[in-house]
Amino acid sequence: MSTFSFSRPESFKFECRTIGIVVFPGVEALDITGPSEVFNFANLSLQKQGISEHNIYSIKLLAKKPGPVTTMSGLQLVAPDAYGDLNAEIDTLLIPGGDMEQVLSDTKLIDWIKAMSPKVRRLVSVCTGAFLLAEAGLLEGCKATTHWNYCQRLAREYPGIQVKPDYIFIQEGHIFTSGGITSGIDLALALLEEDWGRDLALFVARFLVVFLKRPGGQSQFSSYLACEASQRPDLRELQAWIIEHVDQDMRIEALAERMAMSPRNFARLFLTETGMTPAKFVEMTRIDRARHLLETGELSVEAIASQTGFKDAERMRRAFIRLLAVNPRHYRQRFGQSTTA
Repeated sequence: MSTFSFSRPESFKFECRTIGIVVFPGVEALDITGPSEVFNFANLSLQKQGISEHNIYSIKLLAKKPGPVTTMSGLQLVAPDAYGDLNAEIDTLLIPGGDMEQVLSDTKLIDWIKAMSPKVRRLVSVCTGAFLLAEAGLLEGCKATTHWNYCQRLAREYPGIQVKPDYIFIQEGHIFTSGGITSGIDLALALLEEDWGRDLALFVARFLVVFLKRPGGQSQFSSYLACEASQRPDLRELQAWIIEHVDQDMRIEALAERMAMSPRNFARLFLTETGMTPAKFVEMTRIDRARHLLETGELSVEAIASQTGFKDAERMRRAFIRLLAVNPRHYRQRFGQSTTA
């Protein structure tokens, strides 16, 4: 293992912080193992460098009762403790996601999370674990995020939450929520940096071959087209046509004409049925196609802009930055098969 610099004031003292992680049947394994590896590599790094003789983090898995728990993937994790056994020891309580349908009815767990919130220094959710915090009433009036595929559901079922779909993670006071699955690694690195500084967090990120601060948001990895009109077959057909003809005239007047409707009535219907304006749907469809071309081919950015209906590269660049927080060239560098631009 390579070395790194770790600067700290003379008065700095190492202490071991307990990370309590709730596990339940159907939990997403990576929500647990991802953050755990960040904290464990921090332990290993400091010990290998001779900077600390002891662990700086202690990971405790907490289940309804001690014993094996089967994850969503079928892997089994063994929880040595039950939640409620280590209340005084927990510094950071992490709530992972997974199969929420059963666990959301566990009132004992919900009540315990609510009771623990003021007692822990940090309360953290990964992926759909945000639903447990929401059910406990801890996200009311707060900004929060969850897996991109569940953001609409979170907003619908808990309207008091300001759901932010494109965030990797969000902090509100001592409560942190993070996006889909691997976002738990991003959040764990941020917590590590908060506790021990950038040097150690950056070293662990490099060792795990991940960004310390990932560029862009969840929307780089989500499907923008998960807004199918459920009640109108004719509108679904129009959406399918838009997806297949992104380079065509997509002005609202042209789309309304295809539906034999006035532009005003068409715009109102589209928004009601899909939750977004026609212009937004078209823009996201074009970005989705442009992303595919950037990831899989060697066409120039200018050619892709032309083929996807953006007309020019500058217009596509502005759309990428607005919705993905990264420009097309940088997107290709990170996710493409070729660096040719």
